[in-house]
Amino acid sequence: VVFVMALLVAFLVLAAQYESWTSPVAAVMGLPVALLGAMLGCHVMGTPVSIYTQIGIILLVALSAKNGILIVEFARDFRAQGNSIRDAAFQAGHIRLRPILMTSLAFVFGVMPLLFATGAGAGSRIALGAAVVFGMALNTLLATVYIPNFYELMQKLQEKFSKKQ
Repeated sequence: VVFVMALLVAFLVLAAQYESWTSPVAAVMGLPVALLGAMLGCHVMGTPVSIYTQIGIILLVALSAKNGILIVEFARDFRAQGNSIRDAAFQAGHIRLRPILMTSLAFVFGVMPLLFATGAGAGSRIALGAAVVFGMALNTLLATVYIPNFYELMQKLQEKFSKKQ
């Protein structure tokens, strides 16, 4: 429920920003991968899905959407410059790959101590850490590759349907 609410809010904010229903779809397509990573992290670390995991998932929604927004925004700029949809999408993915990797890896390594917490309250820190570390790592590895593909698909659909009208 928390994930769906966060996803809906992120999507609606992006739809208002882009004044489009298709670009936000591409930007938020990394979110299911982040959720899968969070659940995988909880399974690997043996932590139950708790309120701390849900807080981590909300954090992942913001960070995953940020990565998607970076790629989609650059793709839209390249498209406005006259590039084909495919060239704009993959050029944006190529140009934003290093900055996304740097910020995501800095985040993952920054919260890594949560995974190895000991003492009082360690269970909550491990649950939060498992969700965000695994979720962000999987999102960074997979979503940076396929968000340009989703952008291309969504733009082609948008242009196809706008030509019919």
